[in-house]
Amino acid sequence: MTVNLEVSEGVGTIRLDRPPMNALDVATQDRLKELAEEATRRADVRAVIVYGGEKVFAAGADIKEMQNMDHTAMVLRSRALQESFTAVARIPKPVVAAITGYALGGGCELALCADFRIAAENAKLGQPEILLGLIPGAGGTQRLARLIGPSKAKDLIFTGRMVKADEALTLGLVDRVVPAEEVYSAAHEWAARLAQGPAIALRAAKESIDTGLDTDLETGLAVERNWFAGLFATEDRERGMRSFVEEGPGKAKFL
Repeated sequence: MTVNLEVSEGVGTIRLDRPPMNALDVATQDRLKELAEEATRRADVRAVIVYGGEKVFAAGADIKEMQNMDHTAMVLRSRALQESFTAVARIPKPVVAAITGYALGGGCELALCADFRIAAENAKLGQPEILLGLIPGAGGTQRLARLIGPSKAKDLIFTGRMVKADEALTLGLVDRVVPAEEVYSAAHEWAARLAQGPAIALRAAKESIDTGLDTDLETGLAVERNWFAGLFATEDRERGMRSFVEEGPGKAKFL
């Protein structure tokens, strides 16, 4: 399999495994969607890591495969391409991308689907599709602009240039930079901490933020209000408030 899902102690790792560069061919895209949906369904998965291994996250689409696709073929394929990445973005649990080496084109777009991005000091990210006479097609024009702003996104997409980890951090493209050998452990620490948290409240927070970014303020506030009130029906809310009153803040256990 080109993508695998491994679960341990509440953390599911979606691992790309298509050496040498984790090129995202059609089979890998479809498998990614399948495992993102599995991680969404599984109650034993409470947080997710997307990881490409120690050397490379994903260097982009499989260009040799794409070269043989004409307009008709890509019209038929482009929706499935986007849906495979959207399935990752819609996992209703905390998702962290652990980025080593190259995260280019589709690899960068996959990282954009995470809630948090931890990059190795040697990581290089970018959207080089323009150099092929194309534009990003798996969400890059939309998610990148929402994440770092339209002007910075246009610079990266118009030029196709790669940025190193330090510049990616300055741009807001990644959230943390660590030594290469610490990338996965740092991502696991982040995911494991949230895997211990209140699952429904985390889902509510993620959906409220993501929905709010794609709509007007009034609608976003309505989503937040409905989730906020709804959480008063959960066991985690009862447990959290009881712990606060009896033991003080930050001591509630939600598992």
